[in-house]
Amino acid sequence: MTTSSSAPTARPSWREPMLWLVFGLPLASIVAGVGLVIVAVRAGGADSVTDQVQRVAQIQTTDMGPDQRAQAMNLSAIVRLESGRIDVVPVTGNLGTGALRLTLAHPAQAAEDRQLTLVRTATGWSVDGVLDAGHDWNVQVADDVGRWRLRGRLQKNTQAVRLAPSQARD
Repeated sequence: MTTSSSAPTARPSWREPMLWLVFGLPLASIVAGVGLVIVAVRAGGADSVTDQVQRVAQIQTTDMGPDQRAQAMNLSAIVRLESGRIDVVPVTGNLGTGALRLTLAHPAQAAEDRQLTLVRTATGWSVDGVLDAGHDWNVQVADDVGRWRLRGRLQKNTQAVRLAPSQARD
């Protein structure tokens, strides 16, 4: 009588599902954690405000002097997008005769922010440029030295926005 002893053959370790779980899950969590840190660092700050602010005792303060001066001077303007050109047309008050600074701030991605210098024309100020109208823009116009500023929000798929001082009239 012959007896055959059939001992079970050992599987290679790379074919063991438990081994994959023991090493795979911690490794996957480390990779995911590093990926989240990279995304968080590249995203920049959470502030969508372009003003210089001071943070003291959990209170943010900023210089409102330029807004108050624009209010006192009764300034307002229209920013208009027109065939490869961005125009600023004064509505009320005297914006002066020098160059103006136009700040276009993307509401969510600081890397998309733009600063342009507008030159005086017969009807206002102008600069060549195309603006992506597929999302909103926070718009600010100021004189070349920052004595006053006007602000507004250009809505998605629109061609113009009215700018006014941030300060409300009393």
